[in-house]
Amino acid sequence: MKSQNLIRHCLAVEAVIKALARYFKEDEEVWGIVGLLHDGDYEEVEKDPSQHTLKMHQWLTDVGETDPRILEAILSHNFAHTGQNSPKNNLEWSLYCCDELTGLIVAVTLVRPEKKLSAVSVESVMKKWDIKQFAAGAKREQIAHCQEKLGIKLADFISIALKAMQYKSEELGL
Repeated sequence: MKSQNLIRHCLAVEAVIKALARYFKEDEEVWGIVGLLHDGDYEEVEKDPSQHTLKMHQWLTDVGETDPRILEAILSHNFAHTGQNSPKNNLEWSLYCCDELTGLIVAVTLVRPEKKLSAVSVESVMKKWDIKQFAAGAKREQIAHCQEKLGIKLADFISIALKAMQYKSEELGL
């Protein structure tokens, strides 16, 4: 990856998904790998979203990755674009929901005068939630699946994600 923003996004998703692994008492390393790699092929397939995750899946199998948790979670990441490989477990639904949330949290951070994650609260994210033109690319309906698919209330989900990102704020440049 060359884009600093894409690298930071992947680091943010890695941090959040590891926090969710802790929440669900799952393997943080496996979940973290998925978060870190989920958009690893994006720059190469940007013009053809239907290929997103397929290239990363191929790269991983080419280097000998066989863990179905990792491979299937990577493929499920493109469900929103292709309708294929629907998320089916906590790992895959966590990726589906937190991917968009990291962008919303970054947007809330960047409109604050200090532009620091430490200045962001769950309440400040929730205030922006209903303003559809704010961070319009952050699909709220995708984030909101956390309640039905993961059994985590939206405010609690935001809290988990925000704390994880705040802990990694230096790496995220925020």
